[in-house]
Formats: sequence, structure tokens, C-alpha cells
Amino acid sequence: MNIIPTEIPDVLILEPRVFGDERGFFLESYNQKAFADKAGITANFVQDNHSRSVQNVLRGLHYQIQQSQGKLVRAIVGSVFDIAVDIRKSSPTFGKWVGCTLSAENKRQIWVPSGFAHGFIVVSEVAEVLYKATDYYAPQYERSILWNDPDLGIDWPITTSPILSTKDQSGQPLKTAEVYP
Repeated sequence: MNIIPTEIPDVLILEPRVFGDERGFFLESYNQKAFADKAGITANFVQDNHSRSVQNVLRGLHYQIQQSQGKLVRAIVGSVFDIAVDIRKSSPTFGKWVGCTLSAENKRQIWVPSGFAHGFIVVSEVAEVLYKATDYYAPQYERSILWNDPDLGIDWPITTSPILSTKDQSGQPLKTAEVYP
């Protein structure tokens, strides 16, 4: 596994070793010992999620204010541009974001620790995203930050308006959102 640091030290991009031949490929997407030894990730994953979305669907920027979730995210079909925003008020990188392309082709994963808002936009015709979470989904604690908050200045790779859920259309700007201490 290759660990790629980002501008926010807590967020990591992980490239698995891929063994391929004329039959296809094999990779180890998660190994608790390897993640702890090589990346310092000792998370206890309790829930796996799978989403399918069409091109220009933007999901996010989501987080749970209680039962905060760390997420290990990867695309198994198509391609997404994935974003993590630091919303820990006491952090030196508060309000900063990092993004990367996750695709079935590059097989990369991103580690988004607890204390971050997370989202992605589908940049292929369709995409399927799998992510492991460190706590259970708790809709009563779910919050959403406005995807196009000018204070964040996220450089989404889009040329048209994204397709948003009602919840994401009513996301809060970071300056008025409930954030972590």
C-alpha cells in the first residue's frame, strides 16, 4: 500500500497494491494491521455503505455533529472527485479542504477522519462509491455544509449546475454551521 499525504495531514490517499493479469486483478482494499502499521489508521469500522449516482450528482458536504464518522472511501465503478473539509474549530487547518479523484481505474481510497465534512461529485457517466464508516448513521445528528460556500472556495470540476438533494440544496455556510470544537 502506498500512502499519499495531502495538504491536511489527517487526510490520506491510499493506493493499494494491485495484482493483475489477463484474468483481471486482485487487491486488498482493507487490512486492519496494514492500515495501522503503514498509515496510523486504527479506526474500528462498524458500517459499510454503497451509493450509485449519475453524472453531475453532488453528494455533500455531510457530517454528523454527534456520532462523528471517519470514512474510508473508494469508487468501484466510474469516477468521482472527492472532498474532505476540516470543520474542527481548534484545528490549524479549520475551513481548509482537500480533494482527489477516486476511480475504478486508479483504485485509490481516501481516509476522511472524524471531524471532517465529506462530499463528492460524479465526473463519469455513472459511479458507485463504497465507504466504510467508524460510527453508525444517525440522521438526527446529520448536518450539511453548503457545497458552494464561497468561504470554502472548493474548486469542483464542473461546468454545469450539479444535481443536488433537497438536503444538500439547504446546506449551511461554514460560518453559521454547527462544527466540532
